[in-house]
Amino acid sequence: MNIAIIGTGYVGLVSGACFAEMGVNVICIDIDQKKIDALKQGQVPIYEPGLEEMVLRNYREGRLHFGTDVAACLHEVEIVFSAVGTPPDEDGSADLKYVLEVARSVGKNMSKYLTLVTKSTVPVGTAKKVKIAIQEELDKRGVDIPFDVASNPEFLKEGAAIKDFMSPDRVVVGVESERARELMSKLYRPFLLNNFRVIFTDIPSAEMIKYAANSMLATRISFMNDIANLCELVGADVNMVRKGIGSDSRIGSKFLYPGCGYGGSCFPKDVKALIKTAEKNGYQMQVLKAVEAVNDSQKLVVFNKLNKYYQGNLEGKTIAVWGLSFKPETDDMREATSLIVIEYLLKANARVRVFDPVAMDEARRRFGDTVEYASDIYDAALNADALLLLTEWKQFRLPSWGVIKKTMNVPLIIDGRNIYEPEELQKLGFDYSCIGMDGVGQKQSQ
Repeated sequence: MNIAIIGTGYVGLVSGACFAEMGVNVICIDIDQKKIDALKQGQVPIYEPGLEEMVLRNYREGRLHFGTDVAACLHEVEIVFSAVGTPPDEDGSADLKYVLEVARSVGKNMSKYLTLVTKSTVPVGTAKKVKIAIQEELDKRGVDIPFDVASNPEFLKEGAAIKDFMSPDRVVVGVESERARELMSKLYRPFLLNNFRVIFTDIPSAEMIKYAANSMLATRISFMNDIANLCELVGADVNMVRKGIGSDSRIGSKFLYPGCGYGGSCFPKDVKALIKTAEKNGYQMQVLKAVEAVNDSQKLVVFNKLNKYYQGNLEGKTIAVWGLSFKPETDDMREATSLIVIEYLLKANARVRVFDPVAMDEARRRFGDTVEYASDIYDAALNADALLLLTEWKQFRLPSWGVIKKTMNVPLIIDGRNIYEPEELQKLGFDYSCIGMDGVGQKQSQ
């Protein structure tokens, strides 16, 4: 089976590599010649566990190809995936400029039946716009070529994208013809031989499912953070509360972990886009507006704890930051809590020293020389007046606390992800604070 994927960003490249791994002949198209040249030379532009090896293997074995010419590949493929970016517009709505450019390019160059599948996260109603754009180009050419459009939203978790794609919980496909349904069933059948879990829907429902799923997960996170903040005020332990409500089978335990806010390329963007979609249709998403507001304030919780400890005077203090990416196993810093925390630290004239296992290059691109870059976790903590944990990387879980306490100027730890045991660190002589439990008070004036 031959398919094309237009767009070699995160979704496009992961999808292309995984389809090729299952024996599909895939050509990945991108307008960026430098990116395509780099991919042909084995240079994968994004960090995702297992992706580089899979790309190299399938390119070497001739199942994965890279190019820049959409027209040249359309006569060979049955399915074209559109996996281009949908960045938020100034008002928070999804910008469909690139999605519609793909549709017009397909309409200008197709010579036989094909199905154009939108893989990008797009608002409800986008498929209609895509279909119109293709048909307009066919009409300009004066040709009558049958085609279908479909929606196949992705549900990839950064850091576990390969596993998610190869063993999905479900595959959602929105179609409007039996021909498109059969074609998509054929494509996905090898992935789901043990339990064929493709959910076929109409196209608007498929488009809505992706936004609704991410918004529900974001809602659980913000709800738990709201509860955590209240727990601190009333003296409850949020970890006990989380376990208590998570044991209810109607609720479950996933996405009930309090922390210092969600980030990344999906949750913030998709919540905003769904709010904007509702507004365009005369409806207010009141719950999601609250979810967004809670998350915005939660990103300041760690800074506020630190600022309170030092009674509003952080000038000249050396602050160590462990974790810069929005979550572990990725170098993605989009909407990361670290961006907000470091911005406030710098405004307070603190000296900031950072470390992340994989996001240091991205941090240098964003922060330049305004922060210091440590070589490891111990270097970051050297002579620090506080240590802030913002991303729960595995290598941060069991450091040598004895070494860290000796090298820190002030043994203060603020744990933004609740990965440490308070009693253990307090026994070692640290001032320790986390999310949703009584934290440290103010530092007493000397």
